[in-house]
Amino acid sequence: MTQKRGHEFGTCKQQGEWAELCFMARAAGQGLRVSKPYRDSAGYDVGVEWVAPGREGRILRVQVKSTVYKRRGECYSLNVMGPQRERYPSGVVDFFAIYLIPIDTWYIIPYALMGRTNCSLHFTPDSKRHKYAPYREAWHLLRGEGKARGGSK
Repeated sequence: MTQKRGHEFGTCKQQGEWAELCFMARAAGQGLRVSKPYRDSAGYDVGVEWVAPGREGRILRVQVKSTVYKRRGECYSLNVMGPQRERYPSGVVDFFAIYLIPIDTWYIIPYALMGRTNCSLHFTPDSKRHKYAPYREAWHLLRGEGKARGGSK
């Protein structure tokens, strides 16, 4: 069993299901509409819709990933792999939502940034040179509000 920051998981699948629920709650708290595809047959975990006044809504496909694994001091690591441990193909996912469970922090990363090139990600949240710093708590990206900016909680 894995236990971190008051959370206990029997399996990786249970951790993933819990992270999906956490993502949906946080996204709904950000004013986003969320939906869960029926069964596991969709290539993504959560649909997110933002409808701005006077605009037509669009559903974004979000793949949720989480980790409790910490290595080399303050670096969190995880693999971003799809079914059969393959990379996610283009057109299946619009964003990855990465949850660093021990520090209760989300990274909202566009597929275009990671795409088919990255399968192993490393996060060093306290580093000023952290590659993914602009995507920390970047919920605005799911509302179509432009590019990533310096993130803060």
